[in-house]
Amino acid sequence: MEKEILIWAQQISKTFGATVALDGVDLIIRRGEIHGLIGENGSGKSTLSSIIAGMQKANSGEVYLLNQKFHPLNMIDALNQGVGMIVQESGTIPGITVAENIFLGETNRFRKRGIISRKDMNREAQEALYKIGVDHIDARALTQTVDYQDRKLIEIARVINKSPQVLIVDETTTALSQQGREIIYRIMDEFKEQNKGVIFISHDLDELLEKCNVLTVLRDGNLIQSLQEEQFDEALVKQLMVGREMKGSFYREDFDGSVDEEIVLQVDHLSCAPLKDVSLSLHKGEILGIGGLSHCGMHTLGKCIFGFEKPEKGSVRHTRTNTKINHEAVAMRCGLGYVSKDRDTEALSLNTSIKDNISIAGMDKLRRAHYFLFPKDEKKYVADTIDALSIKCTSMNQYVKKLSGGNKQKVVFGKWIARDSSILILDCPTRGVDIGVKQAMYRLMYQLKQEGKSCIIISEELSELIGMSDRILIMKDGVISGSFERNETLSEANVIGSMI
Repeated sequence: MEKEILIWAQQISKTFGATVALDGVDLIIRRGEIHGLIGENGSGKSTLSSIIAGMQKANSGEVYLLNQKFHPLNMIDALNQGVGMIVQESGTIPGITVAENIFLGETNRFRKRGIISRKDMNREAQEALYKIGVDHIDARALTQTVDYQDRKLIEIARVINKSPQVLIVDETTTALSQQGREIIYRIMDEFKEQNKGVIFISHDLDELLEKCNVLTVLRDGNLIQSLQEEQFDEALVKQLMVGREMKGSFYREDFDGSVDEEIVLQVDHLSCAPLKDVSLSLHKGEILGIGGLSHCGMHTLGKCIFGFEKPEKGSVRHTRTNTKINHEAVAMRCGLGYVSKDRDTEALSLNTSIKDNISIAGMDKLRRAHYFLFPKDEKKYVADTIDALSIKCTSMNQYVKKLSGGNKQKVVFGKWIARDSSILILDCPTRGVDIGVKQAMYRLMYQLKQEGKSCIIISEELSELIGMSDRILIMKDGVISGSFERNETLSEANVIGSMI
């Protein structure tokens, strides 16, 4: 006997200008179900979930919650009615406290005699964090002082504290540490056991196959097929996603980790909490992988190398020009580019066009006689980049916020590819992108290597590091704890001992 339907989305259509994001999609979520959504970037996954969660309205179609028409005014209203969503990118508001984010839209419940009781709100917020297993975040802290991964935990606490009937998890696990992933996995399992429903969106097919009991594939705004657990097959899902059989190797196929003797970047005795006296060399044509657990210091290292953060001690030196890199502008003049893990707040201007985002990093290349910028030069510069990276867009004037996650990431890459950067620092470069875009990015990295350019890949995904790097440095507690050369027998088991 089939379980009761919690959510029934019927004939949902949504367009953005000339782009059809959803074309008459039906989706049923039942009690006790972890229902996975998968598809390439731009397939409609996040659009569908955001309509169900009250973030935006459909052009046509209806959503039913427990057989009643469901028309939430916004995400807060949807959560109050029983549908909560943890969004793909940042869902917290800076400038207010952790507690205020947890009780967003309902701080008046703590009002006593006209004054909000901060003490009561902080206490309940701390309890909401403890409820999901988080004890290291202070509810009184300003949200912008908390790192990106912990801000996701704040979002989770906010949603779970309202005890929704349906939980939507949109690409959240890629932004979380292993501890954070275990928290969200446990919560999903609890929802299943409590006969509630989960919509789980992820680009990690292995994760979906392991955690879900139903999997729906979307492609180009259409629902292609829903598979029950007994029908799960990795090759079939990939074929349904892309409409063709996936061919070619995912990672690079060679195991020759040899690189040019020339050192292009030298890091000496770098200290910047949590980094402690870190030194490394980057060679011409090298793909250098840096890995570890989430708070090991690797993300801080990437920011320090690019001059985005100032070290307390030590130096970063561009060896060809013997230039000390202490600022982003200096790094760019030396041919460095930086792809941030926190794409939407550190790497992109969401409320401006693709053209502005790509060209802003190349103004020094585009100006003639240091002063003159011709629109036709800028348009060609951007158009060539859009073509080279196959960025899906209506035009170069489309706002970046309207793009899918994978195409946003291509715009970030495009900023640095367009200006012909010779050294790229890539912090979680494939976070939140589908397998097709991942494959394209890996090919691009290997192409850059063959051109004699150098990449530093910072990643929490060991398979990515092993699959692409010439050499891997593992970090633990702010220091380099292990070094591994590329070879055919290197496995995650060899590397993980240096991480924990």
